[in-house]
Amino acid sequence: MSAPASQPIDLDALPPAVREAFEAMQARVAGLEAQTEHQDYLIAELRHALYGKRSEQLDPDERQLAFEDLETAVAEAEATRDALVERNADGKPRRPAAKRNLGHLPDHLPRIEQVIEPAQKVCPCGCAEMVKIGEDRAERLDIIPARSQVIVTVRPRYACRRCDAGITQAATPNWLIEGGLPTEGTLAHVAVSKYADHLPLYRQCQIYSRGGVVLDRSTLASWCGTAAYHLAPVVDRMLTHLKRSGRLFMDETRAPVLAPKTGKTKTGYLWALTRDDRGWGGADPPAVVFTYAPGRHGSHAMDVLTGFDGTLQVDGYTGYNALAEPKRVGGEPLQLAYFWAHSRRKLHDIHQKDGSVIAAEGLRRIAQIYKIEASVRGRSPEERLAARQAQSAPLVTDFRLWLTHQRSCISAKSRLGEKLGYIHRHWDGLQLFLTDGRVEMDTNPVENTIRPITLNRKNALFAGHDEGGRTWARMASLIETCKLNAVDPYAYLRKTLTAIAGGHPASCIDDLMPWAFQKPSS
Repeated sequence: MSAPASQPIDLDALPPAVREAFEAMQARVAGLEAQTEHQDYLIAELRHALYGKRSEQLDPDERQLAFEDLETAVAEAEATRDALVERNADGKPRRPAAKRNLGHLPDHLPRIEQVIEPAQKVCPCGCAEMVKIGEDRAERLDIIPARSQVIVTVRPRYACRRCDAGITQAATPNWLIEGGLPTEGTLAHVAVSKYADHLPLYRQCQIYSRGGVVLDRSTLASWCGTAAYHLAPVVDRMLTHLKRSGRLFMDETRAPVLAPKTGKTKTGYLWALTRDDRGWGGADPPAVVFTYAPGRHGSHAMDVLTGFDGTLQVDGYTGYNALAEPKRVGGEPLQLAYFWAHSRRKLHDIHQKDGSVIAAEGLRRIAQIYKIEASVRGRSPEERLAARQAQSAPLVTDFRLWLTHQRSCISAKSRLGEKLGYIHRHWDGLQLFLTDGRVEMDTNPVENTIRPITLNRKNALFAGHDEGGRTWARMASLIETCKLNAVDPYAYLRKTLTAIAGGHPASCIDDLMPWAFQKPSS
């Protein structure tokens, strides 16, 4: 016997209290369904940003911004859903499920304990007062906005009451800005906020004013310029250290600069010279030095690399070609090692737009080489070279044969033909990693150091002058090198500026390198 069909409920026949409860339940169910649908949509968008075909068209910074907004929207939807089901079936408030974060709070953070005692400690039966048998502890992160304080330096004067031998007083301490407002810690904080946290100076002024400290933007700019001037010898010394290496990475990125008397911006460039030997266990610490130049002409790279002789890993920009020629100025001809990521990117663009089967095959072949490379990362140069000769070299040879065949079948003027031609023109540099275990397949180390420059460019829009571009380069060199060596940029800059103000000897400038930084004991 089949179950009777459900009959629609006659709300008018229900008692008023039951009808109100039923209507409230219907509204809650409708709200939950709407929230579930909205949350499913947001999760689908988040998955698309993570795994969808278009995700590779966004640069890493753009993807992070997309993730932030989507994850914020998902959290808001979850909070709305929790609010809709905040009561149990019996009508009592429901405690929301605890949300646990991965990781832990650092031990060095101060702990302020709040002990919450029960309202009554007497046994319910009244026999005696209860005793403590344990406790539950929960740690939460509490953030207090940056606190400003005033350092008052007092220098008492002393004189003898019995004679007029004179007055004794301690000398004024050495400060980086004599008679100025900021301590060296303040200078470091402003610089890190601008060049590491990407906060333009006018926004910093707004933040300070909320705390009751009124500072003019031009004042902060003056502080940054003074700090950059005193840090210039440190950056110059870093560049000298890099040029002593046998292998370096180089890349360039735009640095818009306001053109004088025009009100418009011109395109300057920050040239990044990077050392990162961690891929093969090298002893030299990683570092990057940025040099500002008003253009992208290869002569600027020539100037930066004066005195360097070795292998330079670069992209396919033709401005680097003169560095490998016998007529190179400033040193011997360099070996140019090109990286496979650019070749892969060009094939990927074709495959995404046209669905090219040939491009897909090229991507598959390159992925096989990258898989071998991932397995030898961090090993010694000898181990890397042996694995590359045994496993990667045959794949590279097959790729070359495949490339030659495809180029013979495709018009060189077609979009795919142009991309294959690019790979062909840079072939000697692409296979250089097969003969030297210290050479990388791509220039990811230098591209990673450039990404913060891109984000700072988006926030600050442009530098106000060529000199501003040079200040940007110096500060970015120190801050990004600190990051590469797991050093807190603020702590480093504060200590370094304090040492410079105190007359740190030029003969010991190597002690001021970011990789030599020793955190003061607390």
